[in-house]
Amino acid sequence: KPIKNMVLVIEINSNKISIAFATLEEEACTELVPYLSFILDTLVFAFSKYQHKNLLILYDAIGTLADSVGHHLNQPEYIQKLMPPLIQKWNELKDEDKDLFPLLECLSSVATALQSGFLPYCEPVYQRCVTLVQKNLAQAMMYNQHPDQYEAPDKDFMIVALDLLSGLAEGLGAHVEQLVTRSNVMTLIFQCMQDTMPEVRQSSFALLGDLTKACFLHVKPCIAEFLPVLGLNLNPEFISVCNNATWAIGEIAIQMGTEMQPFVALVLNNLVEIINRPNTPKTLLENTAITIGRLGYVCPQEVAPMLPQFVRPWCTSLRNIRDNEEKDSAFRGICVMIGVNPGGVVQDFIFFCDAVASWVNPKDDLRDMFYKILHGFKDQVGGDNWQQFSEQFPPLLKERLSACYGV
Repeated sequence: KPIKNMVLVIEINSNKISIAFATLEEEACTELVPYLSFILDTLVFAFSKYQHKNLLILYDAIGTLADSVGHHLNQPEYIQKLMPPLIQKWNELKDEDKDLFPLLECLSSVATALQSGFLPYCEPVYQRCVTLVQKNLAQAMMYNQHPDQYEAPDKDFMIVALDLLSGLAEGLGAHVEQLVTRSNVMTLIFQCMQDTMPEVRQSSFALLGDLTKACFLHVKPCIAEFLPVLGLNLNPEFISVCNNATWAIGEIAIQMGTEMQPFVALVLNNLVEIINRPNTPKTLLENTAITIGRLGYVCPQEVAPMLPQFVRPWCTSLRNIRDNEEKDSAFRGICVMIGVNPGGVVQDFIFFCDAVASWVNPKDDLRDMFYKILHGFKDQVGGDNWQQFSEQFPPLLKERLSACYGV
């Protein structure tokens, strides 16, 4: 009931109330789902009422709504309400109009939420984003050659266009492949990856990671060119750039499998350095640990010799994240590496035990990998020594390992 009343107030033409609505969505999340039809009617009605400044806040509210409810928005009746006014605004705005920024950001959230529901709109949106990036790069080149004759481009156009392409790749998944085939987007990404502006590089690495997941056949031919650039951007001075480059490397590793081997040396030392740095932000630590694990999974011979240099911070970084696919692939990697270099984990085995115990519900084959390593270690040191070793465990850890793995 309070949610419904709150939404009604959005019709009053007031920034503060609209922003309050956007904040409410972030907190209420899926609790909004039963009210979606009502909320969308209100937002669409507001489109006809709102003037320029308030429209920007309306885009923000729609984007926040899409982020909050996700795939629940992918219903024909909701799409029919929401998309026509957004596409109308999209068609009205020229490529050089700065009002495109908030609309592109909004559409990025909507495309990710709608998934296949965005298919009818994807082609013109995709093409325009590619054109925006292309124009911006061309303008930058002219400006660099003749700064006295040309204006510097506003690179925010490029950043929001790259982010919307990411939203399309994430939302459409394999469906984005046909769009990539008919464009030069990989060439554009390569140019953006080398841009002087960190935010452009950050967005290009995010897009690279999303395309790696969605249609790797288009990314694979570029790997030899792309990976040295990714390696150069593993620089924690630019946290978000470094974070996205790290994530993209992990996604590429999973797709490449053993073919990743020639490229491991380009990135591994930097990743190990980052995971050992004091005061590294939590998200970067987690992403770095996942990528090291993924590299170790596909190329254990190359990564396992370095286990002693990263296994402790690796375990402490990943013990607090929830069970998910990324954590799963990373832990498979650490298990394979321990198989190759068991001595590399001996000094820090208590940290490995603690990280294993952080799993609530590992898949059966991963649980078996944990079981074999724990029992292998116990058998190796002998019952008495294990007893002595496990006395150091906090009671909860001891109890959990005993219950789940019988050690």
